[in-house]
Amino acid sequence: MQIIPEKQAEYKTYTEKNSDPYGHAIVIYTERWAELMEKAISDGKELEDIAEALSQEADTEGITGFMYGCAVSALASFWIHGDRLRRWHNLKYQIKDEGEKANQKGTVLNPAILNIEI
Repeated sequence: MQIIPEKQAEYKTYTEKNSDPYGHAIVIYTERWAELMEKAISDGKELEDIAEALSQEADTEGITGFMYGCAVSALASFWIHGDRLRRWHNLKYQIKDEGEKANQKGTVLNPAILNIEI
């Protein structure tokens, strides 16, 4: 996973703080997903075209929606392609214009969206 050079120390701290089984699973998933996307990008693919399928391929542990959101947040913060992924993610998960607003603010939408009908 290609970390933004000036974020190397911060990423090391992030991985150390997430060494419990749940946090470590997020770190492993995040790195696996990033590596799959990096390979596809180096093969000439567009991130927006491969991110979703590769997120599923990277999920060998059965992650939750919350874990997925944590991975997107980590990638947005540390990965060289993270801002592009964040923007794609926000537009994919918006219901109205929340993703556009999140993109303007530089934040990540929570992907654990529930629709309950009675």
